[in-house]
Amino acid sequence: MKQPNGYGSVHKMQGKRRKPWRVRKTNGWAMDSKGEKLIQQYITIGYFETRQEALQALADYNQDPYDVKSNTVTFAEVYDKWADEHFEEICPSAVRTWKSAYNHSEPLWNMRMKDIRAAHLEQTIKDAKVGDDTKGRMKSLYNQMFRYAMKHEIVNKDYAALCSPVKKTTKSEPKVPFSEEEVQILWDNIDFAFTDMVLIGIYSGWRPQELALLKTKDIDFDNNTMFGGIKTDAGKNRYVPIHSKILPLIKKRYNPENEQLFIDPTSKEQGLTYNKYEQRFKRIMQHLGLKHKPHETRHTFITRAKEAGIDEYCLKLIIGHQICDVTERVYTHRTIDNLHREIEKIP
Repeated sequence: MKQPNGYGSVHKMQGKRRKPWRVRKTNGWAMDSKGEKLIQQYITIGYFETRQEALQALADYNQDPYDVKSNTVTFAEVYDKWADEHFEEICPSAVRTWKSAYNHSEPLWNMRMKDIRAAHLEQTIKDAKVGDDTKGRMKSLYNQMFRYAMKHEIVNKDYAALCSPVKKTTKSEPKVPFSEEEVQILWDNIDFAFTDMVLIGIYSGWRPQELALLKTKDIDFDNNTMFGGIKTDAGKNRYVPIHSKILPLIKKRYNPENEQLFIDPTSKEQGLTYNKYEQRFKRIMQHLGLKHKPHETRHTFITRAKEAGIDEYCLKLIIGHQICDVTERVYTHRTIDNLHREIEKIP
C-alpha cells in the first residue's frame, strides 16, 4: 500500500544483509550539479530485519519525530562532547582518571548510545583488566555520560543508573596518620628535596592534588591564607589559613614569577602534577625510612585538628567538607579570623 505524501517510505535493499529494510523520509530538494533539475534529498531513519519492524519505526517517527543525527550518535561521540564541557572545570590529574576509564571502555566506543543497555556497561566493567578503583571510575563515567545524553535527548532512558555498582574485591588499607616522632623526623630533614611540601600538607589539610596545584597568585601574605581546592562543591574555592609553623616554608617557596607554588625545575612544564608529587613523596619516605601514602598528610591534619579540639565548622571549611548550615558556609573576615585562631590550636 502506497504511503501518504510526506509520510516516508520503506524499501528492501539489494544483497545479503542482516537488516535489509531501510526507512527514509524526504529531507528537502537540491539542484543537480548541472543546475538542470531538482533532486530529492533523503534522511535515513534506520535499517531493520523485517518489513513490519521498518513500518513500525516509520510510524513511530511520524508520531514523535526525533533528531536522526542524535539517533546515530555513538558512545565515543558522546564522550567527546561531554569531555569538552567537563574537562574545563577539573584539574589535569582528574582528567587523566576519566581518560583512563574511557580507554578501558573500548567495546562501547562504536555502539550507538541509544543501543547501549545496562548489561553492556556491566560486561565492559567486568572484562576490564584493571583494579577496583578504575572500574569504579568507569561506572562513574557511564553515569555522567548518560546524564549528558539524557539532557541532550540522545537517549530517553538512563541505563547507567540501572547498572550494578562496582563491588570492591580488596579491602582498602586504613589511613595511618604521621606520629609526632615522624613529624619531627620531617622537620629534622627539611633540607631534603620536597620534605617541606609534605609538612605543608600536614599543617594545612590540602589534598595532595590540591597542594600540587596551588598557584602563587592564591597565596595571600597580607591575610596569611591560601586559596584553592578541587573535587567537590564544598572543596572548591576555599580559604585555608597558613599555620605559623609553615609560614616560613611557604615564604621560602614563594616566587611570583612562577605560576605555581611548587614547581619541577627539571621539566619544561614546570608546574607540579599529582604524579610528580607522588614520586617525590615516595622518595622522601624511602630516604627517611617512613611508610606512608600521600593522602595520609591530609589524614594527619584532620586527626591532629580533632585532637586539638578545633571547632567542627571551621575544620569543615578548612578541609572542604560539606556544611549543611548555609550561614556557616559563607566566608567573612570574621570567619577567616576564626580559621586562623582554630588552626593555631594544632601544636
